[in-house]
Amino acid sequence: MDFQAPNTLAEQIANYLAERIMTGQIKPGQRIQEASLASELKVSRASVKEALYTLERWHLVEITPRKGASATQLNAEYASELYDVYMHLLIMLATRLCERWQESDKPSVLAAVNQAVSQIKQPGADIAAVVEASFGVMDACCEVVNNPYLTEALSNFKPAVSRAYYLSAERYRQGLTQTSQFFTELPPAVLERDTARVRELIQSFAENQKQLIHQALA
Repeated sequence: MDFQAPNTLAEQIANYLAERIMTGQIKPGQRIQEASLASELKVSRASVKEALYTLERWHLVEITPRKGASATQLNAEYASELYDVYMHLLIMLATRLCERWQESDKPSVLAAVNQAVSQIKQPGADIAAVVEASFGVMDACCEVVNNPYLTEALSNFKPAVSRAYYLSAERYRQGLTQTSQFFTELPPAVLERDTARVRELIQSFAENQKQLIHQALA
C-alpha cells in the first residue's frame, strides 16, 4: 500500500500502519519511532502521535511512558484472551439483535450473510475477503441493534482480530467449512428469536476459531 496524504491525516496514518501491523510487515513487539515515521511519510510528529493513540485503541500498539510505541505482542495466549472478549461482545450483539430486529431489517442482514457465505465458497477463498465479509455481517447487525457503545467496542476489536486471522491464514482456511456452517445456521435462530440457540452457536464457533488461531500461533 502506497501512502497518500488524505484530508483526515492522522486517521490515514493509522490505517496505513494498521495494515502493516496486521499483515506482519511490522512485527509484534517492534518499536515504532515517531520521528522516523514522520520523516518517511513527510507528515508532522503530532499527526503520527495522534495516529498511534488510535492504534492503541485498536489494540495494535502499546504506548509506554518514556519508551514510546511498539506493535502489541501476538502469541497464542494473547490471541486467546483477545478472542474471549470479542466472543462475549458478539454474544451481546446477537442477543440484542434477537430482541430488536424488525421485518424491514431482514434484507440488509441476510444480504450481508449471503455475501460472507459467497466469499467462503469461492475456490481458493481469499482470507482477507472472507474476514471483511464476516465483519460486514457484524456491521449490518450493529446497525439494527443501534447501540453506539457496543458498536464502538466491536469496531475497536476489528483490526486486532483481523491481524490474528491474517497471521494464521492457512490454519484459518482449514476452518472455512465450519465458518460456512455457522453463517448458515445463525440466521434461522435469530429470526426465531432463539437467544439460547444463538449464544450456543456463537460460543461454539468462537471456541473453534480460537483454537485454530491458538494452534497456528503456538
